[in-house]
Amino acid sequence: MNPNVATIQTSRRIADKVYLEPLTVPTLIDILKMERPDGIMLGFGGQTALNLGVKLYRTGIFDELDIKVLGTPVKGIEITEDRGLFKNRMLEIGVSVPPSKPVYSVGEALAAAEEIGYPIIVRVAYTLGGGGSGVAYTPEELRRIVMTALPQSIGHQVLIEKYLKHWKEIEYEVMRDRKNNCITICALENFDPLGIHTGDSIVVAPTQTLTNREYQILRSAAIKVVRGVWVIGECNIQFGLDPRSEDYVAIEVNARLSRSSALASKATGYPLAYISAKLALGYTLPELLNKVTGVTTACFEPALDYVVVKIPRWDFDKFEGPIDRTLGSQMKSVGEVMSIARSFEEAFQKAARMLDIGLEGIVCNDLDIPLNVVEEELRNPTDRRFYLLPLAMRYGLSIEKIYSMTGIDPWFLYKIKSMIEMEDKLRSMDPQDPTLPEVLKEAKRIGFSDRQIAKCLSLTEDEVRRLRLRYNIRPRAKIVDTMAAEWESQTNYCYMTYGDTEDDVKVKEGKKIIVLGAGCIRIGSSVEFDYCTMHTAWSLKEEGIDEVIVINNNPETVSTDFDMTDKLYFEELSLERVLDIWEYESADAVIVSVGGQTPNTLAKPLAERGVKILGTDAKYIDMAEDRRKFGSLLEKLNIPQPEWIYASSVDAVKSFAKSVGYPILIRPSYVLSGAAMRVAFNDSDVEEYLRLATKVSREHRVRW
Repeated sequence: MNPNVATIQTSRRIADKVYLEPLTVPTLIDILKMERPDGIMLGFGGQTALNLGVKLYRTGIFDELDIKVLGTPVKGIEITEDRGLFKNRMLEIGVSVPPSKPVYSVGEALAAAEEIGYPIIVRVAYTLGGGGSGVAYTPEELRRIVMTALPQSIGHQVLIEKYLKHWKEIEYEVMRDRKNNCITICALENFDPLGIHTGDSIVVAPTQTLTNREYQILRSAAIKVVRGVWVIGECNIQFGLDPRSEDYVAIEVNARLSRSSALASKATGYPLAYISAKLALGYTLPELLNKVTGVTTACFEPALDYVVVKIPRWDFDKFEGPIDRTLGSQMKSVGEVMSIARSFEEAFQKAARMLDIGLEGIVCNDLDIPLNVVEEELRNPTDRRFYLLPLAMRYGLSIEKIYSMTGIDPWFLYKIKSMIEMEDKLRSMDPQDPTLPEVLKEAKRIGFSDRQIAKCLSLTEDEVRRLRLRYNIRPRAKIVDTMAAEWESQTNYCYMTYGDTEDDVKVKEGKKIIVLGAGCIRIGSSVEFDYCTMHTAWSLKEEGIDEVIVINNNPETVSTDFDMTDKLYFEELSLERVLDIWEYESADAVIVSVGGQTPNTLAKPLAERGVKILGTDAKYIDMAEDRRKFGSLLEKLNIPQPEWIYASSVDAVKSFAKSVGYPILIRPSYVLSGAAMRVAFNDSDVEEYLRLATKVSREHRVRW
């Protein structure tokens, strides 16, 4: 049951029957009475499904129709969602929680805050993405937050909790079956400290800064928690850890699959949703096979011999006017990307590029932002903080100073510093320097793209590619096997890295087609492209293609499930990386037209470098995307269109506006869902919007 037409789950290929109906209690009751199902699963549709399941349970319809709740029982769900019940249960089983008190009114909240002491974080029961929550430093701030938060809770309840500023946030993904077998699948370390919603945090796996003792303390607590709330299947547990001691607290439990679950599943190769569904049906972990090895059981804890980095995607630039970009306990991101590499630096830089927001990586971004703005955004985090850190270091701020402002562990900051040092080294080198090959190897190992290196050496991207291939510097194709190569992998879940010297991925003979996915979800680009990618891959197999290869980097999508296609590369959708994979696989052709704007933009540069594009010819894709060429085509075909000019200077645009009269419409080329498209009403609008349009369409001029 789901009314979202864009998702793969509403495809008739996926389910026996699909109801495209509102997810409301009356509608669901009508369908339940008609279908008379034996069981119902509440933990697979996020917070919406969980809340509806609890509401349905309270109506008595499950008892009336003899429907069994499969997986975690409702009493367990209620404990994890009700802030008061959760606190009491944690204390019963001996797991620490922050000082807190559940309240039901503004007056109770103010009294509780005085008792606990400011700053206070407000947490809301039964909400998605931390809706309604926030941090208050004063009674006035608390009053405002609670007045907004109370109506968003099912039980009109919020939790007033002590805010543990700059504590580390660590997440554990845990599996438990009906016989109490329990394993941790993945420990995720938040780059950002407590106080920023995990959906808005950069996340790294495996944990990088914990001691083994800290890791084991939290792992033991996670297992104690999941057994204590009777979870069957998968759940996510968030902990706060004091960086100055071994003190920890349990923050919350999601007794369902979440964005973190999707991330953990793709990070480890352990199919969390698949195994969770089996456990909900009554299987136990030792009875199930590990789908990656085909030999070991599902009752094992994955081992990673690589590093995964997740960075959220925000779309604040889609909104006009003053926008609050600060990050806190309410999630503001609309999607995320995930990268896999053999070093943190390489994974971090790859993920930054995957966001498709114009970043070259973590460094080499030519930012012009004043020191006072940088310092403000370090103290009060925004979506830009992670790529302002190198700028702060260039302004002379010490690691210790940045740590005190941000709470980001110095280990991560020193890694960023090493990237700055490499940028400086490259900028100081001559392309003919005999030591360049060794420097290039190290630069690639820590995630520098050909474009970044080209900027530093004053070369073109193609020249850098030819240079490193001459030196035999190329990425290695590796496999995610969940067991750190202890057992041979039976899957083709792949990534590229410069942190190894051998290739693991087997190249097959036969007809091979690469399908490019959509990358991260954003406003105006969602899971509909994932639907298109998957149906294209399946159709190619039905047409007899020997091997279908998908490239994508969004952990939330079905197209990045390793068992959905012949081969998956969890990789950048960039010219450099697509060429790397195309050359390594000796693929016959690439399909760019089913993943939206991101792969479509690659059509022309790929074709210019000899890659065969299936479907619409690259030159015609360019004709449709390039505003000047499209306008010229309409003129040639005598199709009416508004007066227009294709300009590269503000003065030319102002002159055009003067001749035709304001308002004028700004249209950048090669952009998704009208990004940076604006209506300008005066000269100052033109100046402001030209800067924005140039930012999102760097390689193409703007049409007015």
